[in-house]
Formats: sequence, C-alpha cells, structure tokens
Amino acid sequence: MKFTFKDSILPALILTVICAVMTLALAGTNELTKMQIAEAQLEVARQSRMVALPDAEEFTETDAGYYKGMSGGSVVGYVFEISSAGYGGAVNVMTGISADGNITGVVILSQNETPGLGANILKDDFTAQYKQGVPERGLEVIKNQAAGEGEIEALTGATVSSTAVTNAVNRAVEIYNNEIKGGE
Repeated sequence: MKFTFKDSILPALILTVICAVMTLALAGTNELTKMQIAEAQLEVARQSRMVALPDAEEFTETDAGYYKGMSGGSVVGYVFEISSAGYGGAVNVMTGISADGNITGVVILSQNETPGLGANILKDDFTAQYKQGVPERGLEVIKNQAAGEGEIEALTGATVSSTAVTNAVNRAVEIYNNEIKGGE
C-alpha cells in the first residue's frame, strides 16, 4: 500500500488547523469574559458579607485581611473569611461578628463535601446555629443531643463537615477576641 500526501499528511494538517482555531477561540472567549467573571465574583463576595453582617452598609478591608462593616460612620462589626479542612477538601466560610460580640451570620463560600451528608452545611437550619454570643473559648461540636449556648449540633453522618465549619468560625472568634476585642 502506497501512502500519499492526500491520505496521510493532509488529514493531520487539517486537524492541526482545527485545533489551532479552537484554541484561539477559547483564549479569546476567556479574555472577553475575564472582567465579567471577576466582577461577578466581587459581587457574590459583597452579597455574602451583607448576609454575614446584615447591619453593615459598607465594608472596608483591613490590613489584617478581615473586613470592617460600617453603618452611618460607625463600626457595626467584622467579617472574616476562613478556610478549614473538611471531609471533601477545603471548606471556605465567611463569619460575621457584631461590634458588641455576637456572631451575626455564617456563609459557606465553597465546599466539596459529600452530597446529601456533608453538603448539608449549606442549609440555613445548620448555619443558623452559629448566631449566638461570641464564646471566650470557641464553639464545640456535639453529637446526638440538642445544642446549648456555645455548642453546635453536628449534622448526622457529617461530623467532619460540621467540625470544619465550626473550626473556621472558631478561628474568626479567636481573631475577634485577640485582635479586635483584646485590642480595645
């Protein structure tokens, strides 16, 4: 059998041209949408800060990496973004703490926990448990009983995920107690 240019090299050249055109199209699309994606991410972060600290009208980032929530020229609280190790990887949590020392909200920014189990950390009835006074020593995860002050009831079958969120909130509490409240 005789190989000809038309039978062997031409299809490879055509495939190379198609791949080059598709690569340029994808790169162009990425370049065109990069700004919109960045703006959308900033808006999601802003809205998440508003959920975590609803009394704030505006936020300014501090040199320490957390946000100061302001309303009417006064500091109403702080928002912390903390990552913690969960069952399926990093769990990124935003925690709002009011200036008078109450946890005002917890927002799960990203997670890769098991659907139907650990992913239930996204549910409002789980994150609502965190809305309480800032404990001196942090919050404790408990299993199979009703949670009291300073306690968080673990999700059934997802203690690691519950602990990941609680560890992130406890880190925010630690920063608040040591750097903000301790610094006053």
